Amino acid sequence: MPSRLSTGVDVLDRELGGGVPAGTVVAYEAPPASQGELLLYELTRPRPTLYLTTNRTEQAVRDAFEATKAPTGDPEIGYVPGADSLENARRAFRSVPTESTVIVDPADALERADRSRYENFLNELANHMRNVGGVAVLHCLDSGHETPLRGTTEHMADVVFKLRVSEDNGDIESRLTVSKFRGGTAPDSSIKLNLGERVQVDTSRDIA
Repeated sequence: MPSRLSTGVDVLDRELGGGVPAGTVVAYEAPPASQGELLLYELTRPRPTLYLTTNRTEQAVRDAFEATKAPTGDPEIGYVPGADSLENARRAFRSVPTESTVIVDPADALERADRSRYENFLNELANHMRNVGGVAVLHCLDSGHETPLRGTTEHMADVVFKLRVSEDNGDIESRLTVSKFRGGTAPDSSIKLNLGERVQVDTSRDIA
């Protein structure tokens, strides 16, 4: 089993020294009105992936994968109903094979559960990912109105990615920060990205 698993995004792998450790749980925070989903789609490329959607239909997610020009894998897509979403998500991730990726998009519905149940869910998810040598990614919408348990997600996750989007004179700038990397070294600067048709490094303007 490799000690590091590729994220599927070359620039991110380079910044992280080859990827993330096997068994990692990642919290990926991104504004809902952004191209942040492109990174999720590319995360499906390196390994078999279970993509759990908590709000869009399975068909809507399949249509998005078919429409994107970003390099992706061929994930298994499942819908997690709002009623007892924690238990439904738990049943789903327990079946993933060795060295798989699990994506929950978005995780906000899970963060509205009872705190102790949510903490148990995150502990079970982390333990299962360690057992199978996989990676779990919780897509957390950053809308300025955090769910009650967002701090719990950030604390218990091993790695935290934060996408920040700003506008200057009509130009959109997207920057990805690795604010937490448990067991590793987080990059000391943000990565400027071009989120057009796929995830690429933005070299148009070198702004520190």
